[in-house]
Amino acid sequence: MVKIYNDSHQLYGSPKITEILHKHGIQGCQKYVYSIMKEANIKPKYLKHKIKTTISKGNDRKLHNLLKRQFNPKDPDSVWCTDITYIWTEEGFVYLTRLSAVG
Repeated sequence: MVKIYNDSHQLYGSPKITEILHKHGIQGCQKYVYSIMKEANIKPKYLKHKIKTTISKGNDRKLHNLLKRQFNPKDPDSVWCTDITYIWTEEGFVYLTRLSAVG
C-alpha cells in the first residue's frame, strides 16, 4: 500500500489505492485502507487547478479608458459593461458572463 502511495507521488487516497489493490488480487474495503492510512499518518496531496485568466502582455497598449469614470452617460445604450466569473466543473473551467447597459 505504501509503495502504491509513493508511486503515485503521494497523490492517491484510499479509494484509488483500494482499487489498485483489488486489481492485484488483494481484497479489502476502502474503509479498511483508509484506517490503515490514517494510522500511518499517510495523507494524499491535493493539487490545485491553476488557470491563467489574464493575458495582458502586449494588450495594455491597445486598451484605452473610454469611460473616464463618467458613469452616467448622456445617451441611453451608449455604454456597456460586463463581468466574468470562472466556475470549476468536472470538465474544467467554464465562464459565466453578464453584459449590461449603463445609464
